Amino acid sequence: MPEAPELDAAAAFLRERAAGRLVERVDLASFSVLKTADPPHTALIGKRLTEVGRRGKFLLLGCEDVHLALHLARAGWLHWRATTPKTPVRPGRGPLALRLVLDSGSALDVTEAGTKKGVAAYVAADPATLPEIARLGPEAAGLSVEELGAILAGTGARLKTVLTDQMLMAGIGNGFSDDILHAARLSPYATAKTLGVDETGRLHAAIGEVLGRAAEAMAGQPLDRLKGIKHAGYRVHARTGLPCPMCGTDIAEVAFADKSLQYCPTCQTGGRRLSDRRMDRLLK
Repeated sequence: MPEAPELDAAAAFLRERAAGRLVERVDLASFSVLKTADPPHTALIGKRLTEVGRRGKFLLLGCEDVHLALHLARAGWLHWRATTPKTPVRPGRGPLALRLVLDSGSALDVTEAGTKKGVAAYVAADPATLPEIARLGPEAAGLSVEELGAILAGTGARLKTVLTDQMLMAGIGNGFSDDILHAARLSPYATAKTLGVDETGRLHAAIGEVLGRAAEAMAGQPLDRLKGIKHAGYRVHARTGLPCPMCGTDIAEVAFADKSLQYCPTCQTGGRRLSDRRMDRLLK
């Protein structure tokens, strides 16, 4: 799932190429992608793209007084077309979900791989009024150590859950949360409210370090390279069985029905391996 650094890089890419252009067409290839009806998606047509930004895991495209908010879910992504394909969009065919055609002749495609569809598009006068955005917590990268400490103190959830719960803090997903916890030398199963001052400080520093490193690597890169850069930069996530870059121990994994987490037993859990069946207990 796209997280804050790659969405920020995508927003910068689109600002450079699309800002100031008029929306000529909005082609829906999947009618289920559109989650709002008022205003209709046609309200974007003829409006000038004035801003591109991000809130949490939502990409926000401001077109004067109408905004398009995109949530790319687990398998969605963006593709820039310097020239709009001449083939008409056919609903239900292929990975294309939505195409935004600009008066420059270029287009932005929103696609989703696989059969499980989760990509969502919202049209609103003010994206902050959308329930899905209004309920987001503060941006993770912008938290002070005191603000992070207050969030942790207020929940008995596991650290992995806290980092990825968008209502507690926004912008971090499954991938970067693994790397953040590794950089902080903390177990993904540690209980948030039990963290001490030193551990909270390490976690705060790790959030800034991991997200900052990813943002620097992705800055100025085209859309089609961002996913590859993200995966190439992982230190722990998706590296099961490979040596930990800090201590050389093989990276371990806990697998669930539809996702997994990775960690280093030596750096993060005192040599203990986490249960691969239940997320709420350690293998003793």
